[in-house]
Amino acid sequence: MLVGHCWAKSILFRERFFYSNILFESNFIFGSILSDIYIFGGSRSFFRLLTTAQILKAELHCHNIYSNYRNNSDRIPFDCGVSIQEQFESALVQGINVLFITNHNTLDGYIQMLEYQQNHEKFNGIRVYPGQEVTLNNLGHVLAYGINKEIKSGMSLEETLDEIRSQSAISCAAHPFAVSNGIRDRARMCDLIESFNSNNIDTFSNIVAEKFSKDNNMISISGSDSHVASTIGRCSNTIESDNNIDSILTGMRKGRFKDGLAQYATKEELYEHARYVLSSSRESLLDYSLTHHPKAHKAVRWALNSFLSTRHDRFWRSIASFSLYLTKRASMKVNMKGHDPEVFENRSWKKLISMSLVP
Repeated sequence: MLVGHCWAKSILFRERFFYSNILFESNFIFGSILSDIYIFGGSRSFFRLLTTAQILKAELHCHNIYSNYRNNSDRIPFDCGVSIQEQFESALVQGINVLFITNHNTLDGYIQMLEYQQNHEKFNGIRVYPGQEVTLNNLGHVLAYGINKEIKSGMSLEETLDEIRSQSAISCAAHPFAVSNGIRDRARMCDLIESFNSNNIDTFSNIVAEKFSKDNNMISISGSDSHVASTIGRCSNTIESDNNIDSILTGMRKGRFKDGLAQYATKEELYEHARYVLSSSRESLLDYSLTHHPKAHKAVRWALNSFLSTRHDRFWRSIASFSLYLTKRASMKVNMKGHDPEVFENRSWKKLISMSLVP
């Protein structure tokens, strides 16, 4: 009787031990899977929840009033009429978290944004970072992100890229296949490429840039190239990152930026920008024409006064639309049909207009 009782207890013990092992192993396996998914790798992992990383919306190419008198032009020194307040207000409305100020050939505008932000608490959710749109010796443009000192304009592409690297900053080919100010195939020398630019409303410039970026396995971004307040955030890029300069630049280098929004500026916005530039540069244009083309001075003055008056607005809008049409034809011939791109690089407007008009 005692033997039977002990034998029964041993069987019961073995069964309990057997099922305990199964339960333990199941919990271990299941727990390991959960650890892999939840703790180490999942989108809601424990480590991720401990970090401050967030989905950020970035504006990577925009200008403000500090871009004026920095575009190396005596004739048309004005570039942008967007005030610091307007820039912040527009960025806030568009939900921008990361704002790189990329004025032409200067870091001015960045420090002023930070100073303004200190006294306006409602803009504290927008982190402002330093950038510059650098003009090369061939008048092409390169964007520099995360620089700490101004980069001199008028250098070669190689010299400019060396200077950007010396500051541990990041280079980007701005609107590389645009009708003007693009560096075309040499974009591959930069860290990034702007494969979509809102102002390239000819569309062919962006189509070629997108294809070029894929063919050359380049990291691409989209840029608003904003010169009027309404186009801030017209293009945006998203990234999951901490919102500090080191994390943002690391994300750029590793290609973590994703296209968030890529839309074109409207003809009305381009016309608004042209009106600001010409009205603000009126005296400079008149002085230039009087000095260099005295016979044409009266005609230039009439044209400017006519353009800036409301009486002839419909006429000049028609001229502007026709100019955009010619630009699109020139872009199509060079970017899509294989015409010599030197016509863009030399910027001979007579040749451009002639090429645009010929079927």
